[in-house]
Parts: sequence; C-alpha cells; structure tokens
Amino acid sequence: MAKANPLQEQLLKAGLVKKSKVAEVAREQHKARHGKGAPTPTDSQREAERARAEKVERDRALAAEQKARARAAEMVAQARQIIHDKQVPRAGQLEYRFTADGAIRSLLVDEAQRRQLAAGALVVARLGEGYALLPRAAADKVRERDPGLIAVDHGQAADAPPSESDAEDDAYYAQFKVPDDLMW
Repeated sequence: MAKANPLQEQLLKAGLVKKSKVAEVAREQHKARHGKGAPTPTDSQREAERARAEKVERDRALAAEQKARARAAEMVAQARQIIHDKQVPRAGQLEYRFTADGAIRSLLVDEAQRRQLAAGALVVARLGEGYALLPRAAADKVRERDPGLIAVDHGQAADAPPSESDAEDDAYYAQFKVPDDLMW
C-alpha cells in the first residue's frame, strides 16, 4: 500500500474512513499520476509543436533549394568540362568575326574551319574568358547542360522553320549578287 498522507492517517485514527477506502483512493491517485492515458497538450506544448513543424518545413525547403543550386552548378561544370575536352584546335590566319555580349569578337581559323562554322558543323562556345570551337555533337551536349555557354551556332537556325517575313526578305535580296570573296 502506498504511504498515506497525514490527512488520511488522521481520518483513519478518528474512524471516519475505512482502511480499504484509503487504499482505493491511494490507488486511484497513483493511476492518475502514472496512468497510460495521454494528457491533453497545453497551449505552450501546442505552440512548441507548431514551431517545430514550421522549422522542419523551412529546413526541407532550404535543403531542396541547396540541392537545386548544387545540381545547377554541377551541370555548368559538366558543360565546361565538355568544352575543354572536345574543343577543336584552332590553326589559321583567317579572322572569323562574331558578336557576343554586345561586342564584336574574332577567332583565328583556317579556311576549312570557317566553312564548317558557316555550315553549322562547328560552334563557338565560351571557355572562361575566351572562346573555343566545338563539333556539333559536343555543342548539343553543352546546350543541354547550359545554353548560355554557346556563343555562335549557325546550325541551330536551320532547325527552326523560317518565318514569313524572312522568306519575303530572302526573295527581295536574291536579286542582288554577293561577291564570293566577301569576308566580314
């Protein structure tokens, strides 16, 4: 039997309650204190649980954002690695001029590379502060990972259907002969 409190002992001595009744009350009090029933949460406990849930959600969102940034950085690194590995060595005395970032840039190429650039078989891609020549297959892989690294691609326009205004312009300018030795 649990130790009775002083009031219960006085009531027992005075004969106002029976020993069995005191034991029953003591068991009920013990069950109330150590019972298996879940106590109802207080306002502070509910507030703490809500704050914990909000923190978990914020942490999940931050983790997703960091994962997306890491994936984007990985894709850019892969694109740069492809450019570095697959670049075509440039050799020649002809200047190939193109516009990039609002300025006219130039690369020294040979006659075969100039023809390939004009046909779209070669593509100009950014490599650090400079530019590199890439074959079409490598350029497509780079474009999948980071399209901003492709500076000049004459073959991409061939995939797009010509607009009506371009067709009219082409018909008009077809009457003018362009010299075949003209270089820009």
